[in-house]
Amino acid sequence: MSAPAHPGHAFTSHDHSHCRRDGLARADQVARARGLRMTPVRRCTLEILLQEHRALGAYEVLDRLVAAGFGRQPPVAYRALDFLVENGFAHRVQALNAFIACAHPGEDHQAVFLICRTCSAIAEAPIDAPRAAVEKTANALGFVAERVNIEATGLCPKCRDAA
Repeated sequence: MSAPAHPGHAFTSHDHSHCRRDGLARADQVARARGLRMTPVRRCTLEILLQEHRALGAYEVLDRLVAAGFGRQPPVAYRALDFLVENGFAHRVQALNAFIACAHPGEDHQAVFLICRTCSAIAEAPIDAPRAAVEKTANALGFVAERVNIEATGLCPKCRDAA
């Protein structure tokens, strides 16, 4: 099993079969270690999220689940997405009201999401300094920050060069 790709990898053309295969293998390993059940619909949902480096809305995920032979009821997609997010296999990108596979499943981390406003590609990169700043501010107010995700919208290298 290979290490997660560099965050900039999301902005380059490449064979996504490696992303999908490695991501599923990491998720399966983490699920087994935690005693979690990766049902067929959960696994298929994660595979759908791993197909590209962009976020997908719940209904887009549902459409792909239907095409894969699962039910058309929205709770099917929402339950699978909730499981993936709650267990660190996926993230919810608030700015897009969408979901993306986690690049570092099983690792305790916070992320910054770099979202290309033109092609919708997303890179997940770990953050340290902004997380520490948020935690310092939160702690001063007696608040415990459990998750810190920062989303930045802009242009990926390919779209920037094309502009």
